[in-house]
Amino acid sequence: MPGIAALIQKRQVNGGDFWAGADGRWGIGSPFSTLDCGLMLAELGLSPADPVAAGIVATLLRCQTVDGRIRPGPHLAVQPCHTGSALRLLCRWLGGEDPRLAISFEHLLATPATDGGWRCSVLKYGTGPDTDASNPGVTLAVLDAFRFRQDLVDHPVAVGAVDTLLEHWTVRRPLGPCRYGIGSRFLAVEFPFFRYNLFWYVYVLSFYPRARAHPAFGAALSVLRSRLVAGEVVIAHQKPGLKATGLFEVGSPNAEASRRYAELIDNLAPPDALARHRQMPL
Repeated sequence: MPGIAALIQKRQVNGGDFWAGADGRWGIGSPFSTLDCGLMLAELGLSPADPVAAGIVATLLRCQTVDGRIRPGPHLAVQPCHTGSALRLLCRWLGGEDPRLAISFEHLLATPATDGGWRCSVLKYGTGPDTDASNPGVTLAVLDAFRFRQDLVDHPVAVGAVDTLLEHWTVRRPLGPCRYGIGSRFLAVEFPFFRYNLFWYVYVLSFYPRARAHPAFGAALSVLRSRLVAGEVVIAHQKPGLKATGLFEVGSPNAEASRRYAELIDNLAPPDALARHRQMPL
């Protein structure tokens, strides 16, 4: 596919291979980082058996510690955002049951903040009730990983995390050390799911029974539906740098995004219909 080929041509752009830096950092150079390109390639249909997918997986797993955290590069300091982001991408390629990921799931299950989400220890904006809260964007990334394991969608830790995100729909204020808020940028549909955004928020929460029954989820879904054009998802904003690639263009219906929206809607089906759907080959 042209889109896949265009990204693969850039695999050494940051000095290492598979979009990593020469020192193995996988989050630098966005949108042409290991993380971002891995997410894009997954959406574009790159096979998990492809050597490039295997290289992305190996790059991330080299940064996994014995206690399950995943550093942003070998020997670098690590925050929950790094572990959550890496784990959700690894689940795209390996599935949630891969034994190599078990220790990372266990780490995240053991380390939520007191309000139910996850937060980093940085203090970019000082201290206070809002900055002491968990990071909504990090919490969403962790839940994006948890959804790959059916035994976790009703887990008490996941339920607590879901509750914090549903509450954020109501309060909307910038929360957490990195101040994730719900404003005009959040409400402008973005795809792929790079950062805290309406589409990613509704998509991930649709996997959780706790969320599907909540009025805040219904309200967020209604806003997302109002953004559709003839039933298709139209991307309203993209990361700088992507425009030159012609991928995930702003202002036009996007097939990959619409496929994710259809999956979201399938998640809202009655439990018996949902079970039948999940038995079908992907």
